[in-house]
Amino acid sequence: MQYWPLRPGSSEHRFNIAHTANLFARVGQNRSKFLAADLLQVIGSGVPLAQCTIFAYPQRRNAEVFSFADRAREVSLPAISHKYVQRFFGLDGNQQVMSQSHCVTNTIVQRQSADDITHPEYRRICYEQPQIAERVALLTHCESNRWLSVNFYRGREHGRFSAQEMNYLEALAPLLIQAVRLHYHAHLQANELPLLLAERVIKQQHVALTLREQTLLRLMLSGLAVEDIAEHLGVRPVSAATYVKRLYRKLGVNGLRELFGLTTQAQWALS
Repeated sequence: MQYWPLRPGSSEHRFNIAHTANLFARVGQNRSKFLAADLLQVIGSGVPLAQCTIFAYPQRRNAEVFSFADRAREVSLPAISHKYVQRFFGLDGNQQVMSQSHCVTNTIVQRQSADDITHPEYRRICYEQPQIAERVALLTHCESNRWLSVNFYRGREHGRFSAQEMNYLEALAPLLIQAVRLHYHAHLQANELPLLLAERVIKQQHVALTLREQTLLRLMLSGLAVEDIAEHLGVRPVSAATYVKRLYRKLGVNGLRELFGLTTQAQWALS
C-alpha cells in the first residue's frame, strides 16, 4: 500500500469538455446516483477502469456509499459496496491515511492492490470476486471531519496502473475532487441539513455536547416548536423549554437567530 500528497500533473492527455461541463452543471440536481458514472466519462478511455465508487466517512459513523458505477463486471457492485461499509471499511488502507492529521489539508493519493490485503474475506469479496487488480483512491478532507474517498478500480485484464496513467489521474484529480465535494455538499444540504448545521455549531463554539444535547440541537435547527421537540424527546413541553434554554447558555447564544448565525458565517462558504 502506498500513499502520497497529490502531485502537480504533467499529462498531455485530453479529456471531454462536454462531459466535464455536465459534471458541474448537475450540481444540486440530486444526481449523486450517477456521479461515479459521470467521473468515468470524464476520464474516458485514456485510463481503462472497471469501477468507480465514492465513499463518505462521517466522524464516528460507518462509511457510506455516495455513488458507484460499474463497467460491465460480472458481479453486483451494490452488494460489494454494502459489504464493504458493513464489514471491511475499518480494514482499508485508507483508514491509516485518514488518521494522520498532516493529511487533512491535502488531497491524498492512495494505491492498494489485492496483495496488500491480508484479511481473506475482504480480499476475496472486494478484489478477487470482481477480478480487481488494483485500486487508486483520491482522499479529501471535508467539513465536520468528514472524508471523501473517490475510488477507481482496475480490472485484472488491464494489469496495474502505469506511471503514465497515474500521472493522468493526478492531473485530473483536482477537477474530479472539486466536483465530488460540490455534489456531496449539495447532498448534505438537501438531505442532512440539521445535522450539518449542528456540526458547524459544535466546531465553531468548541463545546462538547452529550448525545442528548446533540439530538436537541438538531431538532432546534430543524425549526421545530418546543411542543414538537418535547414529543421527539419524550418529555413535557416545560422540560423541553428548559433544555433549550440550557443549551443556548452552553453555546453562548441568546436565541435561535444567533444560533443560525453561527452556521452561516463566511468560513463555511467553501467547506
